[in-house]
Amino acid sequence: MATILGIESSCDETSAAICIDGEMQSNSIANQLVHQNFGGVVPELASRAHQQNIIPVVQQALSVAKVHKNAIDAVAFTRGPGLLGSLLVGTSFAKAFALANNIPLIEVNHMQAHILAHFIEDPKPKFPFLCLTVSGGHTQIVLVRDYFDMEVVGQTTDDAAGEAFDKTAKILNLPYPGGPLVDKYAKQGNHLAYKFPEPQIPGLDFSFSGLKTSILYFIRDNVAANPDFIESNLADICASVQHRIITILLNKLAKAAKQFGIKEIAIAGGVSANSGLRDMLAQTAEQYSWNIYVPRFEYCTDNAAMIAIAGYYKFLKKDFVGQDVAPLARMIM
Repeated sequence: MATILGIESSCDETSAAICIDGEMQSNSIANQLVHQNFGGVVPELASRAHQQNIIPVVQQALSVAKVHKNAIDAVAFTRGPGLLGSLLVGTSFAKAFALANNIPLIEVNHMQAHILAHFIEDPKPKFPFLCLTVSGGHTQIVLVRDYFDMEVVGQTTDDAAGEAFDKTAKILNLPYPGGPLVDKYAKQGNHLAYKFPEPQIPGLDFSFSGLKTSILYFIRDNVAANPDFIESNLADICASVQHRIITILLNKLAKAAKQFGIKEIAIAGGVSANSGLRDMLAQTAEQYSWNIYVPRFEYCTDNAAMIAIAGYYKFLKKDFVGQDVAPLARMIM
């Protein structure tokens, strides 16, 4: 029997989860509202909030799971990638907890954990599968051959898809976090109202910087001609931008599926919570006869359950690290 405490602190969510033999017993998350006043995550404020939140969040996770701290067999924590100050809080807590309780320490790659979130609940993808991992900081297509045999076959050459959503929201004067609001307004709009360019990037890589620039110039020029342009056309703008971002993602995913001859397709990361992406993925899956896998919403955004499940599979391999481990802000898969 293996009881794993998972700790996630890569950005602005402090989270703890308890996993027993691969079954999730709790997944507690504390969000940081302080960043709303700044239109984005402020690293120094994020790390301070993690210090305030981490002990109450761990206590809540233990309480919900009805597990005593002495029953924990190992601590899994996000080593990277992420904000260094935020990672340092989670890493330090995990090291202290493991040392105090004389239990093993398990490092987890945040991006691998997003993919392994698919193994928290049924249905679970069959190996090999392709996973489109999309978040505010990353956009990748990953070929997953086994739990820890993963190869990035396509990735963004500049900005991430989530960043394109957030930047669009900022241009439209929507409050932070803006990505979910773009999704909300897009449901009420016509995605054919405005046409934005699709970057011509060879292979399976992505680029979103040019799209962000075209959106900025489009809004600037139209507002100059009509100061009420955003307010009068908000839903159509959101729908059109969202449609373009999603088609960029899914066109590359379809190309990868064909290239590798794989029909097991998954999506992960914060942007996978986007309803437009989920709907268009379902349509694309029907077109290509894919089997698709999308985690429950709470397992898409940053959370400790995905860290705990990754830790569980590492525990089975006895893949532990020592007390000299340090966070890696740019940890690669």
